[in-house]
Amino acid sequence: MKDYKGRILIVEDERSMREVLRILLEEEMYEVTSAPDGEAGIELIKKDIFDLVITDIKMPRADGFEVLKKVKEISPDTIVIMITAFGTTESGIEAMKLGAYDYINKPFKIDEIRLVVKKALEKKNLSEEIICLREKVQSTYSLENIIGKSPKMLELFKLISRIAPSNSSVLITGESGSGKELVATALHNLSQRKDRNFVTINCATFPEGLLESELFGHMKGSFTGALYNKAGLFEIADGGTIFLDEIYEMPLSLQPKLLRVLENGTFRRVGGTTEVKVDVRVISATNSDILGSVSSGTFRKDLYYRLNVVPVNIPPLRERPEDIPMLIEHFLNRFSAGRKKFSPEVLRLFMDYSWKGNVRELENMVERVVLLSDNEVITLDDIPEEILKAGDELKHHYDIGDEGVDLEQIIEKMEKDLLLKALEKSRGVKTEAAKFLRLSFRSFRHRLYKYGIK
Repeated sequence: MKDYKGRILIVEDERSMREVLRILLEEEMYEVTSAPDGEAGIELIKKDIFDLVITDIKMPRADGFEVLKKVKEISPDTIVIMITAFGTTESGIEAMKLGAYDYINKPFKIDEIRLVVKKALEKKNLSEEIICLREKVQSTYSLENIIGKSPKMLELFKLISRIAPSNSSVLITGESGSGKELVATALHNLSQRKDRNFVTINCATFPEGLLESELFGHMKGSFTGALYNKAGLFEIADGGTIFLDEIYEMPLSLQPKLLRVLENGTFRRVGGTTEVKVDVRVISATNSDILGSVSSGTFRKDLYYRLNVVPVNIPPLRERPEDIPMLIEHFLNRFSAGRKKFSPEVLRLFMDYSWKGNVRELENMVERVVLLSDNEVITLDDIPEEILKAGDELKHHYDIGDEGVDLEQIIEKMEKDLLLKALEKSRGVKTEAAKFLRLSFRSFRHRLYKYGIK
């Protein structure tokens, strides 16, 4: 498939002029469609989406002003360039007042056409980049921006570096707040697609009908509120990467359409009749048991295997406490420009805390204490009660006070907690859970019976 730089519609009643423009623009690697008059051009605009329309002003059946009006009504993101005869500059200026990007006088120079079209499409591409960043504006991430020095994170870095240059689909798993979008961004920025769009969407934030339109686009009038043609995120991501967060929330009715894109790179817009071909790498993520959704029938098995060509799991923060001091230093520099620091007691408390919300929870907590503390050194007095309470419980379990401790009770509680965590980590597979605890299956099963764990 040719790597076209944009889709252009030429509306011109003079056949020779139409052919000259078509040949010129195709040489510049644009995908060109043409129409012999305004009415035919309007019909094409109703049926398809174009990046740019070049239209003559004076034509039979429907003139250039009518074409311009229809483009702005049906597909407002499409850029329009008007062609006007020599000596009728006023018409071109009037067209620009009505929304045209620019006008060109006949007879025109070849270089002039090339330059105007190039600048017009650069403007459109810039607008699309703004769409790509609509969920949050942030600087481009690279692998080095994923912070960690623990063995688990170093293995993650190696895996990202190895798979980033490929076009294979990646399924990122990890708890909420663990940094799945950060990993997806690193995969894009380390790939050959880094100069093209990186588009993100959270599948859980859109109702079913709207999600289909967001992903695949729609044609004017295809549903209530569809006032104009709209390109979907897959079209915007063409040549680049799309990140589908919380993929398990995708409605079952949409899953065959996503599967088709993964298999052959084609889809139809909502209300459309023409096939759209794209080259997009798909990276998806989930913080839930997607295999459970496959088993229950709410997520297609064939789609799961297409998405999960390369699995990437992000370890929770509690499994890599050695990364916490480095993360704290990073967040202190961000929120206080390095003017504040943690006391050793606070640092130790934060390293012992479970951080169920992972890196995001740690980041929010550092921001909170920096904002509320007037001290240069943040002490235990600046730490919220819920963190201190958790630390006191942990201390109570391991410190022997004057009154002594119930060793058997503490050991039983720890053993039961570890059994439950192993089962959670193995998704209920008992043989795997036993391996995590380095127990024989018989011994593991005996302990489950002992504590009444089903």
